[in-house]
Formats: sequence, C-alpha cells, structure tokens
Amino acid sequence: MTDCLFCKIIAGEIPSAKVHEDDYCFAFRDVHPAAPAHILIVPKQHVGGLNNTELLPDAALAACLRAAKTIAAQEKLADGYRLVCNCGAHACQSVQHLHFHLLGGRQLTEKMG
Repeated sequence: MTDCLFCKIIAGEIPSAKVHEDDYCFAFRDVHPAAPAHILIVPKQHVGGLNNTELLPDAALAACLRAAKTIAAQEKLADGYRLVCNCGAHACQSVQHLHFHLLGGRQLTEKMG
C-alpha cells in the first residue's frame, strides 16, 4: 500500500529507530512513547488491522507475537510488559496497518480504558 505510514517505514522511505526485523515483521520505537519502552511491532505485509488477519500467512502473525518476547528480553523488561493491539476507530487505531504496541519499563496501571 503506497500511502501507508508503516509500509513506508518498513520500506525505509521514512526513518525509524528499528529494534527488530525478520522475514515477516518489523519493529521500531514509537515516536510518541506512552512508556519508557514503547515499540511497535508490525507485519511486513500490509493488512489493515486485527480484523483482517485472514489475509496474512499464519507465520507472519506468529512472528509478530514471537518478536514481542525477543524484544522484551532485548529491552530488559524482565519485570513485565504489555502487548496491545487497537482495532478500529473506537479503539483509537490511528494507522490502518496491523500493529502491536509493546509497552514496559515502568509499573503500568491496571486500567486499560
């Protein structure tokens, strides 16, 4: 998708602070962090959101979830982290490319909404 912000980041057209990349996913630091560690994990293949995962190979979705564990270890988040996926306008999904927010580095509140 040519006008997708995350597709442009994955393609290297927009700079990012990359923390992880494999055959299926790409992860980079959020430019507006909500926690000391705030990393976005995105599949390389464009898919609009969680409701469109049937368009992804299972390996791509699994790679995103496995990357969270790898990145958390890299970031020394042994005390815990949160993995969040916003889906749709009411959940405040701001970029229409499936992505997971990995948050950690401090005590997170129990409130999710």
